[in-house]
This record gives sequence, structure tokens and C-alpha cells, in this order.
Amino acid sequence: MEAGEVVAGRYRVVSLVGRGAMGVVWLARDERLDRDVAIKELRPDDGTGEAAGDITQRAMREGRIAARLRHPNAIAVHDVVTHGGRPCLVMEYLRSESLAEVAATSGGLPPGEVAAIGAQVAAALAAAHDNGVVHRDVKPDNVLLTTDGTAKITDFGVSRAAGLATVTATGILAGTPAYLAPEVAGGAEADTRSDVFSLGATLYAAIEGDPPFGVEDNAIALLHKVARDPLVPPRKAGPLTDLLLWLLRRDPAERPTMRAAHEALTAAAEGQAAPVPPPHNPTLLLQAPPPRRVSRRGVVAGIGAAALVAGGVVLGLLLADEAPTDAAGATTTGTTTTTTTPPPDEDGCVAAYEVVDAWPGGYQVRVVVRNDGERTLTGWEVRWPLPDGEDIDELWAGRLVRDGGDVVVANEEWNVTVPAGGSTEFGFNGSGDDPQVPPVSCREP
Repeated sequence: MEAGEVVAGRYRVVSLVGRGAMGVVWLARDERLDRDVAIKELRPDDGTGEAAGDITQRAMREGRIAARLRHPNAIAVHDVVTHGGRPCLVMEYLRSESLAEVAATSGGLPPGEVAAIGAQVAAALAAAHDNGVVHRDVKPDNVLLTTDGTAKITDFGVSRAAGLATVTATGILAGTPAYLAPEVAGGAEADTRSDVFSLGATLYAAIEGDPPFGVEDNAIALLHKVARDPLVPPRKAGPLTDLLLWLLRRDPAERPTMRAAHEALTAAAEGQAAPVPPPHNPTLLLQAPPPRRVSRRGVVAGIGAAALVAGGVVLGLLLADEAPTDAAGATTTGTTTTTTTPPPDEDGCVAAYEVVDAWPGGYQVRVVVRNDGERTLTGWEVRWPLPDGEDIDELWAGRLVRDGGDVVVANEEWNVTVPAGGSTEFGFNGSGDDPQVPPVSCREP
């Protein structure tokens, strides 16, 4: 395709817009309706391993799927045509920059601005889910931003309607590894819940500068990390931290629906606190920030089989499901040990202390602060005695105070309130060769 060519008798090519993994995007003029359009030219020779006929068949089907959706925050698909033997998706043209470009230029966006972008994208994805469409490749490159603050999700060309058979049988997994949900990276089928995780990963990257599991040139190594490793805790998300971690919960059943995500993000964009339910199954593990590498003993229980990106490479990962509980009420799985405060007093504050990882000379702890009372907590403090030989090297999402031999962690300004039934969390890296699980207490100051 070249500038000046006419596609399907009506779309005159103007200029090249960009190149992606699945082909090339052109700006064109629809001479019949006198409007600009974008033409996404899918190229059979781009190394996907598929025959031209297969790609054409798939493009026609995916074009019909994408055309189901008409939403102000989704790029519309107008037509599906062929040109020079290649399938082309004719889409709405939007003068914009991608979220990836804007975030890279700014070094990360403020949480409030990201919440507003996320609310718009979630609205479009919720509408797609209502129509049986799973996007499967939500990422910053596929979120377009205009100068007036409008956000639109694009590239439903790699999505697939729920229940619709896959056209190709190559075992190729569509999606971008850094933004895949862990279950998809491990071989499960993408669904609406994995779109929620990918949206969370997209918003996380817009704030933090990198996706939740970091960056890796080797796609296979990155898929291993996504499928089995804990994510890096957000440091810049402020009041959006709890909501992001809700979207990014490892257990798909623990994530909100896209409709609930839209409502929560809308509230956050308006400066309101969105209630986040406590995890029923606390499987979301937080890892220390890079470059420090820690062992992940006890995280991975086995390896199975799954399809990998663009080459049919096979891997899979299984996580331990149940953990034994000792007589003292502590739960232990590999290096992971948890203890919970006694039943809450009248202010309803409960804390769960979990050793989620350990390595020679150090360990990592995650503490969930839950409000089991009937009124909103307007502040919280978690206290525990620091075992002999241990110390705290680094703390996130809380303020550290020492009181003799006790450690006290208090809320930050952005997580000061915890609604009834809601929760927040903090974490830290500790030093010591044999991490102990101390008794913890939680109170409202």
C-alpha cells in the first residue's frame, strides 16, 4: 500500500501512521463520506506463522466482532476489506497520542489523571463485555488520548467474542506479555476478568513508568514472571493504590467486574474514596522493587503446559491452593506465613501479617488492614514487637514509627480512611535469617 492508492474503491491512502506487531496503520480519506479514516493493513508475512487465507478469514470475523461495539470511548470499526490480497480494518481516525507516548514523555502521570483515563477506558470495555467481546490486548499503546482529555481504547482487531471459536489452530496467544493477566500467561483462556487485570496493569504503568512485573526483552522470561512472580508494589499511586491492587489481584475471582471497575475509577477521578473489598484469598504477592532479586521459594508448585506468544512455545504454572494452619492460627506455605489479629475491638480494625517471601538474610512482609466494624475508620495504627535479630529495611504504603521494642506503622495521608468492610495494605522488606510471625494489633488512633 502506498500514498495515493485507492482501497476498496473509496478509501484514498494519505500517509503512514505507524507499524505494529500485526501490520501497518495508514491515514486515508473516505471519498464517499468525505471523512478521514485509519486503515489497519494486516500482513501475512509478519512472522505470525499463519497463512494469508487464515489471516483474511480471521480479520473478517474480528472485524464483525469489533463492529458490534459503538461507544464514545472506543475506536469504531467501519469496514473490513481486502487490498492486494491483504485484509484491512477500516476504523475511526482520531488525532491523538497513545497513553504509552504521553506517560513516557511525562515520566508518569498523576493518579487523578490516570483514574479519569481509566474510567473512560473501563466504560468502553464494560460495554464490550456486555456485548460478549473480550479485548485481550489492553495496554498503554492501545489507549489513545486527545488534547481535550478524551480517552479511547483501540485495536479490538485482536479481540474475540466470548464463545466464538478460534479461527487458527497454531496455539498462538494474542496479547502483550507485560500486560497479560497471570492466568493467561500461564495458559488459561482470556476472558473479561483478564481484561480487568490488563486495565489495571495499563494504569499502573501510566503512573509508575513500568508495568507491574517490570520489563524484559525475552518474551518467554517475561511470561514466566507474570505467571508466577509477585508484582512490584506501586510507589506513586497514592490514593489509587488500593484500587489498582484490586484490579491486579492474582485470583481472577477476586477482581471487580469491568462495570464495577468503571464505577470505582469514576469515583477516584472525582476525588472520592472507592470502597475496595478485602481479599478472600490473599494470593496477590508483592515483590521488592528492582534491582534487588529475591528467591521465590514456595511461590511456584509445578509446571504444566500452555501456549505462548507468537511461536507456540509451551509452558504453564500451577500455584499452591491450600495451606495448613497450625494450632496458633498461623498459616504456612513454603516461606509464606500469615497471622491475623484477634477479633476487632469496637473500632473494627483488624490486621493480617503475612511473610510472603524470604531469602538469605532477608524477607518480605505484606500486612492487610481490614475494617470489620460498622463505621469508617478515620486512621489506623498497626503494632507488633520486633523479634530479636530482625530489622525493617524498607516500608511502603505506611509511616514507620518505633516505640521502644515495638514497631508501629500508621496510615499515610492518602489511605487514612478505611470504609466499613473495606481494607488497605502496606508492606516492607526486613532483615534477618529466620523471619518470625509476631502477634499484631490494630487500632484507630
